[in-house]
Amino acid sequence: MSQMLDLTSNVSPSPYLSAQLKHNKEAAILDVIDVGLGSVTDIDEEKQQYEGASTEVQRGLKSRHIQLIALGGAIGTGLFIGSGGALATCGPAPLLISYMVMSFFVWCLMNQLTEMVALIPLSGEASMYAMTRTYVSSPVSFMCGWNLFYAMAMIAPAEITACALLIKYWTDANSAIFVSIFVVITIAVTMLPVRVFGESEFWVSTIKLLTITGLIIVGLVIFFGGGPAQDHVLGFHYWKHPGAFREHLVPGSTGKFLAVWTAIIKSGFSFVLMPELVTSCSAESVNPRVNMPKACKRFVYRLAFFYICGVLVIGVVVGSNNNHLLNALATGTSDAAASPYVIGIKDAGIRVLPHIINACILTSAYSAGTAELYGSSRVLHSMAIRGDAPKIFGKVNRFGVPYYSTGLASLFCFLAYLNCSDSASVVFTWLSNIATISGFVSWIFVSITYIRFRKVVKYLNLADRLPFTPRFQYQFAWAGGIFFTVLALTNGYAVFINGNWNTSDFFASYVTIGFVAVLYIGSTIYYRQFKFRDMEEIKLDILPKIERAEEEERNYVFPVPKNVAEKIWTAII
Repeated sequence: MSQMLDLTSNVSPSPYLSAQLKHNKEAAILDVIDVGLGSVTDIDEEKQQYEGASTEVQRGLKSRHIQLIALGGAIGTGLFIGSGGALATCGPAPLLISYMVMSFFVWCLMNQLTEMVALIPLSGEASMYAMTRTYVSSPVSFMCGWNLFYAMAMIAPAEITACALLIKYWTDANSAIFVSIFVVITIAVTMLPVRVFGESEFWVSTIKLLTITGLIIVGLVIFFGGGPAQDHVLGFHYWKHPGAFREHLVPGSTGKFLAVWTAIIKSGFSFVLMPELVTSCSAESVNPRVNMPKACKRFVYRLAFFYICGVLVIGVVVGSNNNHLLNALATGTSDAAASPYVIGIKDAGIRVLPHIINACILTSAYSAGTAELYGSSRVLHSMAIRGDAPKIFGKVNRFGVPYYSTGLASLFCFLAYLNCSDSASVVFTWLSNIATISGFVSWIFVSITYIRFRKVVKYLNLADRLPFTPRFQYQFAWAGGIFFTVLALTNGYAVFINGNWNTSDFFASYVTIGFVAVLYIGSTIYYRQFKFRDMEEIKLDILPKIERAEEEERNYVFPVPKNVAEKIWTAII
């Protein structure tokens, strides 16, 4: 009989949670008795339904997995190849300034999201969509969720396309062959149990970080004139000739300012959706109330180092008027030949590295694609649990993988075939650009959600229950919200300059704003919610969830290192 009544795990819950579990247990038993059933199987079915076994993802990600998944999703072709376009258009100083500015605001977003996630890191509660629904309103979360899903899902085929183009550095075979290979690999890896997926991303991303570290070291060698074709210290020669700034669109100081602003817009693809990707991992993280803050702190410093040092090296080893760079951009080259790193290394007389670098950039593109596909599937899974997507997408298999939501997100990967024809590639470029702008819009709602979150914390007096409390984030949220609003509204400003009008560029720059507006208006009419959620309603919603999250943390058993090697490894992860 005691086995039949054992509906909860053997833990020592808090009084609040104990009462809730007892009530649910008794209700489940009465339901079984009412229908005339009394077998252990029936009780187990009630237990499975109560515990949410069909929708609960599994916790298999450690701090090191989260950090490397985030870095893997961030450091892709945007840094290795896309930075060349910003260098040629804007100059080395605007390129460096743009990455410094974006790194700061992404650091703020990471802190804000981690603070919110660490409070309730439960399945279905930890995505940006779910937090917007909890602290803001259902219409805003509906808009934010579908916008975020689309943006993440669209980056995956963009990176798959980059993989196929990088392969063409070695062969002229039909790119559709390589698109097919990477589509299959990307989908297969994302369907793996999260522990296996995390390990895969960890080691592939490690290769990526070793690559960028090696490029920074090679850049230092070239800086000091150590290349075979160099006979003097290069230093900041290219910052003087042709210069640190290139005037963009208009002459004078205004042109230099526009160069900086354009560089910030262009650098967005390198950063976009990176913070949201980290939060997507929280529901599958081991001991997330400890590991999420740890991953956040380590991640932002590594990001700043790799990005800021990486673009500084680019500005040192390649001039903005470099003929090889300009020719690659003019011909639309997207392999290693267009990478400013490779161009700088070749100009220094180093002939061995380009093929190695191309292979490493290939792993970077693959890693970024799988990470974004993973993130989009978890956003859809969260929406399904909350009722803003069909319930079928909330189901998981016995390994805790939301296979239906992953399957739907995987369909976007097939859009990579559009780049196999010249005419269709134009449409695909539109979609990719729209995804980047969708990321900017998502960041606006991160700021709005965090501001509401802080008001809820103050109203409910939850400050002492927050596992992670970075300083000044309330003020930074206001600054970030204003900054990204201006960025989203001006991202296509160039088309309004005399002689620069381009209908396709205008469409790609601003259709997202219309898209999210339609989502918001439609969901507002459906939900009939015209204001933010009431504080008392939020209180009834989140207090039981906070209790559950705190209970999980109290019952977590920390692994005890047995020797010095294990102590070092524990410190690393």
